Amino acid sequence: MECDNRRMPERLEVQRAVAASAGEIFAVLTDPRGHVAIDSSGMLMEASGDIVAKAGDTFVVHMDREALNDYPLGLYDVTVEIVAFEPDREIAWTVHGQLDLGHVYGYRLEPIDGGTLVTSYYDWSGAEQAWKDGAIFPVIPESALRATLGILARTVSPGKPRPTLSAP
Repeated sequence: MECDNRRMPERLEVQRAVAASAGEIFAVLTDPRGHVAIDSSGMLMEASGDIVAKAGDTFVVHMDREALNDYPLGLYDVTVEIVAFEPDREIAWTVHGQLDLGHVYGYRLEPIDGGTLVTSYYDWSGAEQAWKDGAIFPVIPESALRATLGILARTVSPGKPRPTLSAP
């Protein structure tokens, strides 16, 4: 039997066309409560803090890992730190708490006819090797990123159909 030694990808990206402007979407993504509202994992229970306006801004998210049923962490808080911020174009953050894994979540927004192409990404390439070797990544599967994009679309453009992407 042949062994497959290809490296596992260290980044997930999913896209969805959303019938809303980049500004409307960015408003949800810069609001700590917006993160809770669109989360598909069920871990984010509540958030506190101000709307973020630049890289380096932070807010607190109250978490419950029970939704994933993987590690018994109970109720805990994490601090979300914005690491990339370009209004109406990109926002990304890392998470600090009892475990600083070094992973980054983010969104890129690209205007299209009838709305915005939203790319959600999850990158753990910068995590320490010990965490990678622990086989804990991806913490959130691709299906959860896709589901969160669906909730985002429903939040910012309820009932509107997805814009059609033009062929390249």
